[in-house]
Amino acid sequence: MNRDEQIGRIRDRSGPWDILVIGGGATGAGVAVDAASRGFDVALVDLSDFGKGTSSRSTKLVHGGVRYLEQGNISLVMDALKERGVLRENAPHLVRDLAFIVPSYEWWEAPFYGIGLRLYDLLAGKYGFGPSRNLSRDETLERIPTLKTEGLRGGVIYYDGQFDDARLLINLLQTAFEQGATVVNYCPVVALTRGADGFITGAIARDDEQGEELEIRAGAVVNATGPFADQVRRIADPAASPLLAPSQGIHLVLDRSFLPGEDAIMVPHTIDGRVMFAIPWHGHTVVGTTDTPIKDVSLEPRPLREEIAFILDTASRYLRRAPAPGDILSAFAGIRPLVRAGEGKNTASLSRDHVIHVDQNGLLTIVGGKWTTYRSMAEDCVNHAVMLGSLEERPCGTRHLKIHGYHQNAEKFGGLAAYGTDAVAIQALMRARPELGGELHPDLPYCAAEIVWAARAEMARTLEDALSRRTRALPLNARAATEMAPRAAALMAVELGRDERWIREQVADFTLLAKGYLPVEG
Repeated sequence: MNRDEQIGRIRDRSGPWDILVIGGGATGAGVAVDAASRGFDVALVDLSDFGKGTSSRSTKLVHGGVRYLEQGNISLVMDALKERGVLRENAPHLVRDLAFIVPSYEWWEAPFYGIGLRLYDLLAGKYGFGPSRNLSRDETLERIPTLKTEGLRGGVIYYDGQFDDARLLINLLQTAFEQGATVVNYCPVVALTRGADGFITGAIARDDEQGEELEIRAGAVVNATGPFADQVRRIADPAASPLLAPSQGIHLVLDRSFLPGEDAIMVPHTIDGRVMFAIPWHGHTVVGTTDTPIKDVSLEPRPLREEIAFILDTASRYLRRAPAPGDILSAFAGIRPLVRAGEGKNTASLSRDHVIHVDQNGLLTIVGGKWTTYRSMAEDCVNHAVMLGSLEERPCGTRHLKIHGYHQNAEKFGGLAAYGTDAVAIQALMRARPELGGELHPDLPYCAAEIVWAARAEMARTLEDALSRRTRALPLNARAATEMAPRAAALMAVELGRDERWIREQVADFTLLAKGYLPVEG
Protein backbone atom coordinates (compact mmCIF):
# COMPACT_ATOMS: atom_id res chain seq x y z
CA MET A 1 0.00 0.00 0.00
CA ASN A 2 1.23 3.46 -0.89
CA ARG A 3 -0.38 6.48 0.75
CA ASP A 4 0.26 8.92 -2.09
CA GLU A 5 -1.48 6.56 -4.50
CA GLN A 6 -4.35 5.99 -2.08
CA ILE A 7 -5.01 9.68 -1.40
CA GLY A 8 -4.82 10.24 -5.15
CA ARG A 9 -7.67 7.79 -5.66
CA ILE A 10 -9.89 9.88 -3.38
CA ARG A 11 -8.77 13.18 -4.92
CA ASP A 12 -9.42 11.98 -8.47
CA ARG A 13 -12.76 10.31 -7.82
CA SER A 14 -15.55 12.02 -9.74
CA GLY A 15 -18.55 9.95 -8.70
CA PRO A 16 -19.75 8.77 -5.30
CA TRP A 17 -18.40 5.72 -3.50
CA ASP A 18 -20.79 3.00 -2.47
CA ILE A 19 -19.62 3.07 1.16
CA LEU A 20 -17.42 5.49 3.10
CA VAL A 21 -15.95 4.07 6.30
CA ILE A 22 -14.79 6.53 8.96
CA GLY A 23 -12.26 4.85 11.25
CA GLY A 24 -9.36 2.53 10.52
CA GLY A 25 -9.41 0.30 13.57
CA ALA A 26 -10.54 -3.32 13.79
CA THR A 27 -14.20 -2.57 13.06
CA GLY A 28 -13.59 -0.14 10.22
CA ALA A 29 -11.00 -2.39 8.59
CA GLY A 30 -13.36 -5.35 8.88
CA VAL A 31 -16.16 -3.36 7.24
CA ALA A 32 -13.83 -2.31 4.41
CA VAL A 33 -12.75 -5.91 3.79
CA ASP A 34 -16.33 -7.18 3.80
CA ALA A 35 -17.75 -4.43 1.60
CA ALA A 36 -14.88 -4.48 -0.91
CA SER A 37 -14.96 -8.28 -1.17
CA ARG A 38 -18.65 -8.02 -2.09
CA GLY A 39 -17.63 -5.79 -5.00
CA PHE A 40 -18.62 -2.41 -3.56
CA ASP A 41 -16.52 0.71 -4.08
CA VAL A 42 -15.17 1.50 -0.61
CA ALA A 43 -13.15 4.37 0.84
CA LEU A 44 -11.81 4.32 4.39
CA VAL A 45 -10.25 7.29 6.19
CA ASP A 46 -8.73 7.58 9.65
CA LEU A 47 -7.90 10.75 11.57
CA SER A 48 -4.53 9.36 12.71
CA ASP A 49 -2.64 6.16 12.01
CA PHE A 50 -4.52 2.92 11.57
CA GLY A 51 -5.11 1.36 15.00
CA LYS A 52 -3.68 4.31 16.92
CA GLY A 53 -6.55 4.00 19.37
CA THR A 54 -8.15 0.91 20.89
CA SER A 55 -7.28 -1.66 18.24
CA SER A 56 -3.55 -1.78 19.02
CA ARG A 57 -4.03 -1.79 22.80
CA SER A 58 -5.89 -5.02 23.48
CA THR A 59 -4.98 -7.98 25.71
CA LYS A 60 -3.77 -9.76 22.54
CA LEU A 61 -6.35 -12.54 22.88
CA VAL A 62 -8.64 -14.12 20.30
CA HIS A 63 -11.11 -15.60 22.75
CA GLY A 64 -14.70 -16.40 23.52
CA GLY A 65 -14.66 -14.51 26.79
CA VAL A 66 -14.77 -16.90 29.73
CA ARG A 67 -16.21 -14.31 32.08
CA TYR A 68 -19.19 -13.63 29.80
CA LEU A 69 -20.44 -17.11 30.73
CA GLU A 70 -20.92 -15.86 34.28
CA GLN A 71 -22.92 -12.92 32.92
CA GLY A 72 -25.12 -15.43 31.12
CA ASN A 73 -24.31 -14.02 27.69
CA ILE A 74 -24.16 -17.40 25.98
CA SER A 75 -24.86 -16.03 22.50
CA LEU A 76 -21.89 -13.65 22.69
CA VAL A 77 -19.61 -16.44 23.86
CA MET A 78 -20.76 -18.82 21.13
CA ASP A 79 -20.37 -16.20 18.42
CA ALA A 80 -16.91 -15.27 19.70
CA LEU A 81 -15.81 -18.92 19.90
CA LYS A 82 -16.93 -19.49 16.32
CA GLU A 83 -15.16 -16.35 15.13
CA ARG A 84 -12.05 -17.38 17.08
CA GLY A 85 -11.90 -20.53 14.98
CA VAL A 86 -12.62 -18.66 11.73
CA LEU A 87 -9.82 -16.20 12.43
CA ARG A 88 -7.32 -18.96 13.13
CA GLU A 89 -8.27 -20.57 9.81
CA ASN A 90 -7.92 -17.31 7.85
CA ALA A 91 -4.83 -15.84 9.53
CA PRO A 92 -2.73 -18.73 10.92
CA HIS A 93 0.42 -16.61 10.67
CA LEU A 94 -0.98 -14.33 13.39
CA VAL A 95 -3.32 -16.47 15.51
CA ARG A 96 -2.04 -19.36 17.62
CA ASP A 97 -3.36 -21.61 20.34
CA LEU A 98 -2.44 -20.62 23.87
CA ALA A 99 -2.84 -22.71 27.03
CA PHE A 100 -4.22 -20.88 30.07
CA ILE A 101 -3.76 -22.08 33.63
CA VAL A 102 -6.30 -21.15 36.29
CA PRO A 103 -4.44 -21.74 39.57
CA SER A 104 -6.52 -22.92 42.54
CA TYR A 105 -5.68 -21.98 46.12
CA GLU A 106 -9.05 -22.85 47.65
CA TRP A 107 -10.55 -26.36 47.70
CA TRP A 108 -13.61 -25.34 45.66
CA GLU A 109 -11.86 -23.46 42.85
CA ALA A 110 -10.67 -26.34 40.66
CA PRO A 111 -14.04 -28.16 40.49
CA PHE A 112 -15.98 -24.90 40.17
CA TYR A 113 -13.90 -23.41 37.36
CA GLY A 114 -13.41 -26.83 35.80
CA ILE A 115 -17.16 -27.15 35.25
CA GLY A 116 -17.38 -23.67 33.71
CA LEU A 117 -14.49 -24.33 31.37
CA ARG A 118 -15.97 -27.61 30.23
CA LEU A 119 -19.08 -25.66 29.26
CA TYR A 120 -16.75 -23.29 27.37
CA ASP A 121 -15.37 -26.32 25.48
CA LEU A 122 -18.88 -27.55 24.75
CA LEU A 123 -19.98 -24.19 23.34
CA ALA A 124 -16.92 -24.08 21.06
CA GLY A 125 -17.94 -27.34 19.39
CA LYS A 126 -15.92 -27.99 16.23
CA TYR A 127 -14.17 -24.63 16.71
CA GLY A 128 -12.49 -25.79 19.91
CA PHE A 129 -8.78 -25.17 20.45
CA GLY A 130 -8.27 -28.05 22.90
CA PRO A 131 -10.01 -29.75 25.84
CA SER A 132 -9.81 -28.32 29.34
CA ARG A 133 -8.85 -30.53 32.29
CA ASN A 134 -7.87 -30.36 35.92
CA LEU A 135 -4.19 -30.29 36.88
CA SER A 136 -2.45 -31.54 40.00
CA ARG A 137 -0.28 -29.21 42.03
CA ASP A 138 2.89 -30.62 40.47
CA GLU A 139 1.49 -30.35 36.94
CA THR A 140 0.49 -26.74 37.58
CA LEU A 141 3.95 -25.80 38.83
CA GLU A 142 5.61 -27.64 35.98
CA ARG A 143 3.72 -25.44 33.52
CA ILE A 144 3.94 -22.18 35.55
CA PRO A 145 7.02 -22.51 37.78
CA THR A 146 6.80 -18.86 38.89
CA LEU A 147 3.47 -19.31 40.70
CA LYS A 148 3.29 -18.87 44.46
CA THR A 149 3.52 -22.32 45.99
CA GLU A 150 2.04 -21.58 49.43
CA GLY A 151 -1.50 -22.91 49.50
CA LEU A 152 -1.46 -23.98 45.86
CA ARG A 153 -3.73 -27.01 45.35
CA GLY A 154 -3.59 -27.39 41.58
CA GLY A 155 -5.28 -25.75 38.65
CA VAL A 156 -7.34 -26.05 35.51
CA ILE A 157 -5.98 -25.79 31.97
CA TYR A 158 -8.00 -24.54 29.02
CA TYR A 159 -7.17 -23.23 25.55
CA ASP A 160 -7.86 -19.97 23.75
CA GLY A 161 -6.14 -17.96 21.05
CA GLN A 162 -3.46 -15.28 20.98
CA PHE A 163 -2.62 -12.79 18.26
CA ASP A 164 -0.82 -9.55 17.46
CA ASP A 165 -3.58 -6.96 17.19
CA ALA A 166 -1.80 -4.20 15.28
CA ARG A 167 -0.22 -6.66 12.84
CA LEU A 168 -3.63 -8.22 12.13
CA LEU A 169 -5.08 -4.77 11.57
CA ILE A 170 -2.45 -3.88 8.97
CA ASN A 171 -3.04 -7.22 7.26
CA LEU A 172 -6.79 -6.54 7.19
CA LEU A 173 -6.24 -3.16 5.56
CA GLN A 174 -3.92 -4.81 3.02
CA THR A 175 -6.66 -7.35 2.37
CA ALA A 176 -9.20 -4.56 1.87
CA PHE A 177 -6.80 -2.86 -0.55
CA GLU A 178 -6.34 -6.10 -2.47
CA GLN A 179 -10.13 -6.39 -2.72
CA GLY A 180 -10.28 -2.91 -4.26
CA ALA A 181 -10.82 -0.63 -1.26
CA THR A 182 -9.03 2.71 -0.86
CA VAL A 183 -7.62 3.26 2.65
CA VAL A 184 -5.96 6.43 3.92
CA ASN A 185 -4.50 7.35 7.30
CA TYR A 186 -3.96 10.88 8.64
CA CYS A 187 -7.12 12.06 6.91
CA PRO A 188 -9.65 13.22 9.55
CA VAL A 189 -13.28 13.92 8.73
CA VAL A 190 -13.98 17.57 9.47
CA ALA A 191 -17.58 17.77 8.22
CA LEU A 192 -20.43 15.56 7.06
CA THR A 193 -22.38 16.62 3.98
CA ARG A 194 -26.15 16.40 3.53
CA GLY A 195 -28.56 16.28 0.63
CA ALA A 196 -31.73 18.33 0.20
CA ASP A 197 -33.61 15.73 2.24
CA GLY A 198 -31.26 16.20 5.22
CA PHE A 199 -29.65 12.78 4.86
CA ILE A 200 -25.88 12.31 5.06
CA THR A 201 -24.38 12.11 1.57
CA GLY A 202 -20.69 11.95 2.45
CA ALA A 203 -17.94 13.81 4.23
CA ILE A 204 -15.28 16.47 3.95
CA ALA A 205 -11.92 14.99 4.97
CA ARG A 206 -8.61 16.80 5.38
CA ASP A 207 -5.36 15.32 4.13
CA ASP A 208 -3.14 16.21 7.08
CA GLU A 209 0.03 15.82 5.03
CA GLN A 210 -0.94 18.35 2.36
CA GLY A 211 -3.58 20.36 4.21
CA GLU A 212 -6.02 19.76 1.38
CA GLU A 213 -9.74 19.24 2.00
CA LEU A 214 -11.38 16.48 -0.01
CA GLU A 215 -15.08 15.87 -0.60
CA ILE A 216 -16.00 12.18 -0.39
CA ARG A 217 -19.53 11.40 -1.54
CA ALA A 218 -21.01 8.00 -0.70
CA GLY A 219 -24.24 6.03 -0.79
CA ALA A 220 -23.77 5.04 2.86
CA VAL A 221 -21.48 6.46 5.54
CA VAL A 222 -20.31 4.13 8.32
CA ASN A 223 -19.05 5.60 11.58
CA ALA A 224 -16.63 2.96 12.91
CA THR A 225 -14.54 5.20 15.14
CA GLY A 226 -14.80 3.21 18.37
CA PRO A 227 -14.47 5.47 21.43
CA PHE A 228 -14.80 8.52 19.18
CA ALA A 229 -18.14 7.45 17.68
CA ASP A 230 -20.17 10.00 19.64
CA GLN A 231 -17.81 12.79 18.56
CA VAL A 232 -18.38 11.90 14.89
CA ARG A 233 -22.14 11.72 15.47
CA ARG A 234 -22.02 15.22 16.95
CA ILE A 235 -20.35 16.55 13.79
CA ALA A 236 -23.68 15.86 12.08
CA ASP A 237 -25.91 16.57 15.08
CA PRO A 238 -24.44 18.52 18.02
CA ALA A 239 -27.43 17.42 20.13
CA ALA A 240 -26.95 13.68 19.54
CA SER A 241 -27.43 11.66 22.73
CA PRO A 242 -24.34 9.63 23.69
CA LEU A 243 -24.27 5.94 22.85
CA LEU A 244 -21.10 5.10 24.76
CA ALA A 245 -19.94 4.63 28.33
CA PRO A 246 -16.18 4.47 27.69
CA SER A 247 -13.92 2.43 29.92
CA GLN A 248 -10.14 2.38 30.20
CA GLY A 249 -8.07 -0.77 30.51
CA ILE A 250 -4.32 -0.86 31.02
CA HIS A 251 -1.59 -3.46 30.60
CA LEU A 252 1.84 -3.72 32.11
CA VAL A 253 4.72 -5.34 30.23
CA LEU A 254 7.38 -7.18 32.24
CA ASP A 255 10.34 -9.27 31.18
CA ARG A 256 10.03 -12.94 30.37
CA SER A 257 11.37 -14.14 33.74
CA PHE A 258 7.96 -13.54 35.33
CA LEU A 259 6.38 -16.09 32.96
CA PRO A 260 9.19 -18.09 31.38
CA GLY A 261 7.11 -20.86 29.83
CA GLU A 262 4.67 -20.94 26.93
CA ASP A 263 1.49 -20.91 29.05
CA ALA A 264 -0.59 -18.01 30.34
CA ILE A 265 -2.25 -17.42 33.71
CA MET A 266 -5.92 -16.52 34.06
CA VAL A 267 -7.22 -15.17 37.36
CA PRO A 268 -11.02 -15.50 37.13
CA HIS A 269 -11.94 -13.05 39.89
CA THR A 270 -9.96 -10.00 40.95
CA ILE A 271 -11.17 -7.71 43.71
CA ASP A 272 -12.83 -5.41 41.13
CA GLY A 273 -14.75 -8.33 39.59
CA ARG A 274 -12.68 -8.59 36.42
CA VAL A 275 -10.57 -11.33 34.94
CA MET A 276 -6.81 -10.77 34.98
CA PHE A 277 -4.37 -12.33 32.54
CA ALA A 278 -0.63 -12.79 32.52
CA ILE A 279 0.41 -13.74 29.01
CA PRO A 280 3.66 -14.55 27.22
CA TRP A 281 3.90 -12.26 24.18
CA HIS A 282 6.84 -11.57 21.86
CA GLY A 283 9.34 -12.74 24.48
CA HIS A 284 7.81 -10.62 27.25
CA THR A 285 5.05 -10.91 29.87
CA VAL A 286 1.87 -8.84 29.47
CA VAL A 287 -0.31 -8.42 32.56
CA GLY A 288 -3.77 -6.82 32.58
CA THR A 289 -6.34 -5.48 32.56
CA THR A 290 -8.37 -2.89 34.47
CA ASP A 291 -11.84 -1.50 33.83
CA THR A 292 -12.00 2.17 34.80
CA PRO A 293 -14.96 4.34 33.71
CA ILE A 294 -13.77 7.56 32.08
CA LYS A 295 -15.48 10.74 30.89
CA ASP A 296 -13.11 11.94 28.20
CA VAL A 297 -11.57 9.86 25.43
CA SER A 298 -8.11 10.46 24.03
CA LEU A 299 -5.96 9.07 21.23
CA GLU A 300 -3.16 8.61 23.75
CA PRO A 301 -4.72 7.54 27.07
CA ARG A 302 -2.34 7.13 29.98
CA PRO A 303 -2.40 4.51 32.74
CA LEU A 304 -3.54 5.87 36.09
CA ARG A 305 -1.34 5.31 39.13
CA GLU A 306 -4.13 3.44 40.90
CA GLU A 307 -4.55 1.13 37.89
CA ILE A 308 -0.84 0.32 37.86
CA ALA A 309 -0.89 -0.33 41.60
CA PHE A 310 -3.93 -2.59 41.23
CA ILE A 311 -2.31 -4.79 38.57
CA LEU A 312 0.98 -5.01 40.47
CA ASP A 313 -0.88 -5.95 43.65
CA THR A 314 -3.05 -8.57 41.91
CA ALA A 315 -0.04 -10.11 40.18
CA SER A 316 1.85 -10.25 43.47
CA ARG A 317 -0.91 -12.45 44.92
CA TYR A 318 -0.11 -15.17 42.38
CA LEU A 319 3.53 -14.79 41.36
CA ARG A 320 6.37 -15.97 43.58
CA ARG A 321 8.35 -12.83 42.77
CA ALA A 322 6.11 -9.82 43.13
CA PRO A 323 6.60 -7.36 40.26
CA ALA A 324 7.59 -3.87 41.35
CA PRO A 325 7.18 -0.53 39.57
CA GLY A 326 10.82 -0.70 38.49
CA ASP A 327 10.11 -3.96 36.63
CA ILE A 328 7.71 -2.28 34.22
CA LEU A 329 9.21 -2.14 30.74
CA SER A 330 6.17 -0.44 29.27
CA ALA A 331 2.62 0.42 30.34
CA PHE A 332 -0.13 1.14 27.83
CA ALA A 333 -3.79 2.04 28.07
CA GLY A 334 -6.72 1.51 25.73
CA ILE A 335 -10.31 2.70 25.73
CA ARG A 336 -13.24 0.32 25.26
CA PRO A 337 -16.21 1.72 23.32
CA LEU A 338 -18.79 0.08 25.58
CA VAL A 339 -22.45 0.66 24.84
CA ARG A 340 -24.18 2.77 27.47
CA ALA A 341 -26.76 1.06 29.72
CA GLY A 342 -28.42 3.39 32.20
CA GLU A 343 -26.41 5.40 34.68
CA GLY A 344 -24.52 2.62 36.43
CA LYS A 345 -20.82 3.11 37.13
CA ASN A 346 -19.65 -0.49 36.82
CA THR A 347 -18.44 -0.75 33.23
CA ALA A 348 -17.13 -4.26 33.90
CA SER A 349 -20.73 -5.47 33.76
CA LEU A 350 -21.61 -3.77 30.47
CA SER A 351 -22.19 -6.03 27.49
CA ARG A 352 -19.46 -6.50 24.90
CA ASP A 353 -22.10 -7.09 22.21
CA HIS A 354 -21.95 -4.71 19.28
CA VAL A 355 -24.73 -2.27 18.45
CA ILE A 356 -25.64 -0.76 15.09
CA HIS A 357 -27.34 2.62 15.38
CA VAL A 358 -28.75 4.76 12.58
CA ASP A 359 -29.35 8.43 13.37
CA GLN A 360 -32.25 10.27 11.77
CA ASN A 361 -29.78 11.89 9.39
CA GLY A 362 -28.81 8.45 8.03
CA LEU A 363 -25.37 8.14 9.66
CA LEU A 364 -24.75 4.47 10.45
CA THR A 365 -22.71 3.94 13.63
CA ILE A 366 -21.33 0.62 14.84
CA VAL A 367 -20.00 0.45 18.40
CA GLY A 368 -19.19 -2.14 21.04
CA GLY A 369 -18.05 -5.63 20.23
CA LYS A 370 -14.56 -7.04 20.57
CA TRP A 371 -11.58 -7.84 18.36
CA THR A 372 -12.48 -11.52 18.12
CA THR A 373 -15.86 -10.80 16.56
CA TYR A 374 -14.74 -8.09 14.14
CA ARG A 375 -15.70 -10.21 11.09
CA SER A 376 -19.27 -11.00 12.12
CA MET A 377 -19.69 -7.37 13.25
CA ALA A 378 -18.55 -6.21 9.83
CA GLU A 379 -20.95 -8.57 8.07
CA ASP A 380 -23.86 -7.22 10.11
CA CYS A 381 -22.75 -3.64 9.48
CA VAL A 382 -22.37 -4.02 5.71
CA ASN A 383 -25.80 -5.68 5.51
CA HIS A 384 -27.26 -2.56 7.14
CA ALA A 385 -25.20 -0.21 4.96
CA VAL A 386 -26.46 -1.95 1.82
CA MET A 387 -30.05 -1.34 2.86
CA LEU A 388 -29.37 2.23 3.96
CA GLY A 389 -27.53 3.12 0.75
CA SER A 390 -30.01 1.31 -1.51
CA LEU A 391 -27.14 -0.82 -2.83
CA GLU A 392 -27.46 -4.16 -4.59
CA GLU A 393 -27.66 -7.03 -2.12
CA ARG A 394 -24.65 -9.33 -2.39
CA PRO A 395 -23.62 -12.19 -0.10
CA CYS A 396 -20.83 -11.85 2.44
CA GLY A 397 -17.71 -13.76 1.43
CA THR A 398 -15.37 -13.25 4.37
CA ARG A 399 -16.07 -16.54 6.15
CA HIS A 400 -13.38 -18.25 4.08
CA LEU A 401 -11.43 -15.21 2.85
CA LYS A 402 -7.73 -15.60 3.61
CA ILE A 403 -6.19 -12.54 5.23
CA HIS A 404 -3.12 -10.93 3.67
CA GLY A 405 0.03 -12.76 4.73
CA TYR A 406 -1.78 -16.09 5.10
CA HIS A 407 0.72 -18.89 5.63
CA GLN A 408 0.03 -22.17 7.40
CA ASN A 409 3.63 -22.63 8.51
CA ALA A 410 4.82 -19.08 9.09
CA GLU A 411 7.06 -20.18 11.97
CA LYS A 412 9.57 -21.16 9.27
CA PHE A 413 10.30 -17.43 8.96
CA GLY A 414 11.54 -17.21 12.55
CA GLY A 415 11.40 -13.66 13.90
CA LEU A 416 9.48 -12.55 10.81
CA ALA A 417 6.67 -15.09 11.28
CA ALA A 418 4.07 -12.40 12.03
CA TYR A 419 4.50 -11.09 8.47
CA GLY A 420 3.42 -14.36 6.92
CA THR A 421 4.13 -14.38 3.20
CA ASP A 422 5.49 -10.81 3.37
CA ALA A 423 8.47 -12.24 5.25
CA VAL A 424 9.83 -13.36 1.89
CA ALA A 425 10.05 -9.77 0.67
CA ILE A 426 11.66 -8.61 3.92
CA GLN A 427 14.23 -11.39 3.66
CA ALA A 428 14.95 -10.26 0.10
CA LEU A 429 15.58 -6.76 1.44
CA MET A 430 18.14 -8.14 3.87
CA ARG A 431 19.88 -10.13 1.17
CA ALA A 432 20.13 -7.08 -1.05
CA ARG A 433 21.26 -4.87 1.85
CA PRO A 434 22.87 -7.00 4.56
CA GLU A 435 23.17 -4.00 6.89
CA LEU A 436 19.37 -4.11 7.28
CA GLY A 437 19.51 -7.56 8.85
CA GLY A 438 20.89 -6.64 12.26
CA GLU A 439 18.72 -6.03 15.32
CA LEU A 440 18.04 -2.40 16.15
CA HIS A 441 18.35 -3.11 19.89
CA PRO A 442 19.57 -6.17 21.80
CA ASP A 443 16.45 -6.20 24.00
CA LEU A 444 13.95 -6.30 21.13
CA PRO A 445 13.55 -8.70 18.19
CA TYR A 446 13.28 -6.10 15.42
CA CYS A 447 15.64 -5.45 12.51
CA ALA A 448 16.22 -2.44 10.28
CA ALA A 449 14.56 -4.13 7.30
CA GLU A 450 11.22 -4.12 9.17
CA ILE A 451 11.36 -0.34 9.50
CA VAL A 452 12.09 0.04 5.80
CA TRP A 453 9.23 -2.33 4.98
CA ALA A 454 6.84 -0.42 7.28
CA ALA A 455 7.48 2.83 5.41
CA ARG A 456 7.63 1.26 1.96
CA ALA A 457 4.70 -1.17 2.04
CA GLU A 458 2.57 -0.58 5.16
CA MET A 459 1.89 3.18 5.09
CA ALA A 460 3.91 4.02 8.22
CA ARG A 461 4.25 7.80 8.09
CA THR A 462 5.81 8.60 11.45
CA LEU A 463 8.39 7.07 13.74
CA GLU A 464 5.61 6.18 16.17
CA ASP A 465 3.75 4.27 13.43
CA ALA A 466 6.82 2.12 12.82
CA LEU A 467 7.87 1.55 16.43
CA SER A 468 4.44 1.20 18.03
CA ARG A 469 2.18 -0.52 15.48
CA ARG A 470 4.18 -1.93 12.53
CA THR A 471 6.70 -3.32 14.99
CA ARG A 472 5.68 -3.50 18.66
CA ALA A 473 8.81 -1.95 20.13
CA LEU A 474 7.13 0.83 22.14
CA PRO A 475 4.48 -1.26 23.92
CA LEU A 476 7.07 -3.97 24.67
CA ASN A 477 9.97 -1.89 25.98
CA ALA A 478 9.73 1.89 25.97
CA ARG A 479 13.36 2.50 26.95
CA ALA A 480 14.74 0.23 24.24
CA ALA A 481 12.36 1.74 21.69
CA THR A 482 13.64 5.21 22.56
CA GLU A 483 17.21 4.08 22.03
CA MET A 484 16.22 2.63 18.63
CA ALA A 485 14.50 5.83 17.56
CA PRO A 486 17.36 7.77 15.85
CA ARG A 487 18.36 4.85 13.63
CA ALA A 488 14.76 3.98 12.81
CA ALA A 489 13.94 7.60 11.95
CA ALA A 490 16.95 7.81 9.63
CA LEU A 491 15.82 4.65 7.83
CA MET A 492 12.30 6.03 7.40
CA ALA A 493 13.57 9.39 6.18
CA VAL A 494 15.30 7.73 3.25
CA GLU A 495 12.13 5.84 2.28
CA LEU A 496 9.81 8.84 2.69
CA GLY A 497 12.12 11.48 1.28
CA ARG A 498 12.39 13.43 4.54
CA ASP A 499 15.26 15.63 5.71
CA GLU A 500 17.42 15.89 8.84
CA ARG A 501 14.97 18.30 10.46
CA TRP A 502 12.19 15.71 10.10
CA ILE A 503 14.42 13.11 11.75
CA ARG A 504 15.14 15.39 14.73
CA GLU A 505 11.47 16.27 15.15
CA GLN A 506 10.36 12.66 14.94
CA VAL A 507 12.92 11.52 17.50
CA ALA A 508 11.96 14.34 19.87
CA ASP A 509 8.23 13.62 19.53
CA PHE A 510 8.73 9.90 20.00
CA THR A 511 10.98 10.35 23.04
CA LEU A 512 8.32 12.48 24.71
CA LEU A 513 5.62 9.95 23.84
CA ALA A 514 7.66 7.02 25.18
CA LYS A 515 8.02 8.71 28.57
CA GLY A 516 4.28 8.22 29.02
CA TYR A 517 4.81 4.46 28.68
CA LEU A 518 7.22 4.58 31.65
CA PRO A 519 5.00 5.87 34.45
CA VAL A 520 7.70 5.35 37.06
CA GLU A 521 9.96 7.77 35.22
CA GLY A 522 7.29 9.95 33.60
